[in-house]
Amino acid sequence: MPARDAVQLRHSGDHIRVEVIPSARGMPRRHRRPPAVRLARGRWLRWQINYRFTGHCTGDWLYRLDTWNIAHGPVSLDVFLTEPHHSIDERTVVR
Repeated sequence: MPARDAVQLRHSGDHIRVEVIPSARGMPRRHRRPPAVRLARGRWLRWQINYRFTGHCTGDWLYRLDTWNIAHGPVSLDVFLTEPHHSIDERTVVR
C-alpha cells in the first residue's frame, strides 16, 4: 500500500500542483521523472507507477502498481470513467 505522503498536492492560485513521490524502497530507481502537473479546476489526472520489492523474510519479489486518479474541484460522479485530461505513465519493466 502506498504511503500517505506518496502524492503531494499544493494549491497554486486556481490550480493544484500534483506530484507523485516514488517509494524509496521500490525498484527500479527512477532517475528521470516527469515534472509535477498543474491541474485546473474541473480537470483530472491519472498517474501510474509500478515497483518491485524484495520481501523481508523470504527474499521473494513482490510487485505493486499504483494508479492515482485525482480530480480538482467539483466533478461529475462518472468523471473517472472518461479519458483523463492529463496522463502520466511511469510503468516500466520490473524484473
